[in-house]
Amino acid sequence: MTIQDVASLAQQIQTEVEKAIVGKSHTVETSVCTLLCEGHLLIEDVPGVGKTTLAKALAKAIGGEFRRIQFTPDLLPSDITGSSIYDQGKREFEFRPGPLFANVVLVDEVNRATPKTQSALLEAMEEQQVSTDGVSRALPDPFFVLATQNNIEMTGTFPLPEAQLDRFFARVQLGYPDRKEESEVLGRQRTENPIESVKAVISLGELVDAQQAVRNVFVHESVREYCVDIVRATRESGQLQLGSSPRGSLYLMHAAQGLAAMKGQDFVKPDHVKECAPFVLGHRLILRGEARSRGTSGDEVVRHLLTTVAVPATVG
Repeated sequence: MTIQDVASLAQQIQTEVEKAIVGKSHTVETSVCTLLCEGHLLIEDVPGVGKTTLAKALAKAIGGEFRRIQFTPDLLPSDITGSSIYDQGKREFEFRPGPLFANVVLVDEVNRATPKTQSALLEAMEEQQVSTDGVSRALPDPFFVLATQNNIEMTGTFPLPEAQLDRFFARVQLGYPDRKEESEVLGRQRTENPIESVKAVISLGELVDAQQAVRNVFVHESVREYCVDIVRATRESGQLQLGSSPRGSLYLMHAAQGLAAMKGQDFVKPDHVKECAPFVLGHRLILRGEARSRGTSGDEVVRHLLTTVAVPATVG
């Protein structure tokens, strides 16, 4: 598959998803980029802004199977991975797959489940497999997790540990629509839910091919070093207690490859890295108390650091 093919497929997916999501082109673009880079997406936002709709629309656009899991404190690992049930007719145990066995999985309010259940999700995200009864079972390919959490109401939650946050490829916020966009939402949903108009525009096989093509996008040594310099700057920032891990460098490069491919370009430019850095690195940072008290976000710190890191003069 050529880069132009990838760009065309990405545009088709984005156009189809935007039939159901109004006025959030950048968030949809980030979601598609994460999908093409074989990553997982964390959506932090208040209820009712379209997180479930975004996940459903993505699943329908790629022709994939969709499952939604509502995380609650009483949810057990086996509730999401599946379990073995005794079949009296066959006189043997039979594995019944859980909701993780799908192509697109929406994990709603991921921080409301216990750490034990969160760890089962972590294995699925990192290894693309689940382990039950001492047996590891592969999950479908492609496998894409969209996890949501309400960053306002924290009562009764189990905050995600840094190790799990680090596994998310990107973090986005949908945010409230503006007045015109909200009026358009009402108009679209007056007689029917626009999610019903979303159709499959690519096959799962085409998506896997596109993911492989993204990996082949050329990254010059100077751009790789630029990714490293940005991440190292987070570790040296006085506003941060903890900077990004090396996984952040890797994901930043992959995100830049994905964005380049979506724009029909077969090599990564520093501008691609700049555009990706806030949503790839922001959630990997732990801010110092004084920065948090000022309401500073990880994304804002990254944007500031981008102004201090030298940009490669030439590529190629």
